[in-house]
Amino acid sequence: MKSAICTALVDSIFVSGCYPEKQDMKFYAAALVEKHPCLTEDGPGTGYDGWIVRLWFKVGNYRSKLRKAGHAEVSVNKRQQDSEEGVRFRLKKARRAEVNFLPPHPEGQSDETLDDLRLQMIKETEKKKFDSTFVKETMALTFSFRRQEVVDIEPLVTVLRDRWPALFFKDEICREFYRITNIDLMVTFQSSLEKFTPALMKYYRKKKEPAGSELTALLAPLDDQVSDIMDLRERVALEGLPLVLKEESGCLFRKCLETDAEEIYTRNVKIGILTVLEDDVAVRKSLPTVINIAIILEETVVLEDIKDLPSAVAYLFGLLYATNMEYPKDLSYTFEVIQKVFVELDAQSCSSRALSLRRKLYELLR
Repeated sequence: MKSAICTALVDSIFVSGCYPEKQDMKFYAAALVEKHPCLTEDGPGTGYDGWIVRLWFKVGNYRSKLRKAGHAEVSVNKRQQDSEEGVRFRLKKARRAEVNFLPPHPEGQSDETLDDLRLQMIKETEKKKFDSTFVKETMALTFSFRRQEVVDIEPLVTVLRDRWPALFFKDEICREFYRITNIDLMVTFQSSLEKFTPALMKYYRKKKEPAGSELTALLAPLDDQVSDIMDLRERVALEGLPLVLKEESGCLFRKCLETDAEEIYTRNVKIGILTVLEDDVAVRKSLPTVINIAIILEETVVLEDIKDLPSAVAYLFGLLYATNMEYPKDLSYTFEVIQKVFVELDAQSCSSRALSLRRKLYELLR
């Protein structure tokens, strides 16, 4: 009977992912004895400690069966047995609330048929006026094949862009993000930014002195601006996030003049947003004209001609999911706030620093 109960529970657990955490096991075991008090264990302890252990082993056995059956999300980790001694193995699993982290191929499709579609799509995108409907449908159909490549092989961004050029189109970034998370990236991010910008402005002004001269300089143009004030406030709200989270804003948000050489500002940049400004020496402006906004990944400009900074941040965030890139260590809290506060992915699990900022923002919104 215990085995049957665990099997039924594990079937439900695997609906939300193949790699549940220890706290998830505790939650399921506690829910089990709360629903059925007759299953509570005698003796000291919580009354469900034994159920946690049983579930943990049952999940491992279930993964073994899935691996033998060729399930993509667990099969990608089978090479753990071949890892060299002394080399730490990184488990490849959903870590940022991805709903479709590594899905199986559509019925009737194989690696060969999907790769043929990929080649057809490359030829189509090389045309001056390509069939956008064909590209959209092909990108959706080849999603599982692309995710296997991105997660298992982990190619460089330049290689990925050559093999999947459509993945770096603005519309396809949003569609890929939706395939992975089932969330509309631009709508969710823009609505959250509009919601939190007034609170962020209040918070920044309170933190202006402790945060130092950078935040003071960032807020200064707000007092002089008379037009497009909302756009400026949203831009300042985003640029100020790394500063109040005690991270380097310059690592993410970079500026250069249109006459500067691009390679100077892309060298050694793993992740960044580059704003190109008008080189106007004759007229001194507190807010120079923005010529272009571009996204940099692994020292390469992968997307440009973006209309504003909020859109650039949203596209960059979407690309991190599409390419399965980890957040840079010196900006981990900034992207955590974007993920868990703005986009509300895995919002229930926050670091103390991100949780503190979220609480203060909601207090200021009252």
